[in-house]
Amino acid sequence: MGISSPGVFAQGAPKAAASKPAVILVVGDSLSAEYGLPRGSGWVALLEKQLAQEKINAKVINASVSGETTSGGRSRIAALLQQHQPSQVVIELGGNDALRGLPLQNTQDNLGFMAQSAQKAGAKVLLIGMQVPPNYGTDYANRFAAVFEGVAKTHKAAVVPFFLKGVADGADPTRLFQADRIHPKAEAHPQMLANVWPELKKLLR
Repeated sequence: MGISSPGVFAQGAPKAAASKPAVILVVGDSLSAEYGLPRGSGWVALLEKQLAQEKINAKVINASVSGETTSGGRSRIAALLQQHQPSQVVIELGGNDALRGLPLQNTQDNLGFMAQSAQKAGAKVLLIGMQVPPNYGTDYANRFAAVFEGVAKTHKAAVVPFFLKGVADGADPTRLFQADRIHPKAEAHPQMLANVWPELKKLLR
């Protein structure tokens, strides 16, 4: 009896540890909230399928809100972290800040606050960067793009430089966008996931 008991505990403990899934919290705007898309066709839904396909034990919480700014994300982050206790946090915000002409320093401060809050809660952070069209001006466009890289470097977070790479910078970008020319069609979302997945997968190891 004394010999077999330790074996029971030795076998049981790893199984218990292995059964605990990663919890991926996505805090984003309309690009992650399936705006104008059939339910289940956005990149976050595709992420869930990717995780299942690769047999990665993870749960995805999509806390994205259409129209959300970094300020809105900042106001919600504490409650989301407390409620879901994520192991990974994906922050996909900033595009609406640019559309509304909000100061870049505010965007930077808000993203930094969210990243730091998530890390203090024990989560790994992935920032998803955005870029603005050329009509915003080269200087502003460059400074806006640099915000995401800068916050990631400061907080030692992972970063995807451009969420819409291969979507907005193609030969005919309008082909992959809805009529408003802001929100990608469902056909674009596999590429959006492809831009995010390599960096997110590293955080799941």
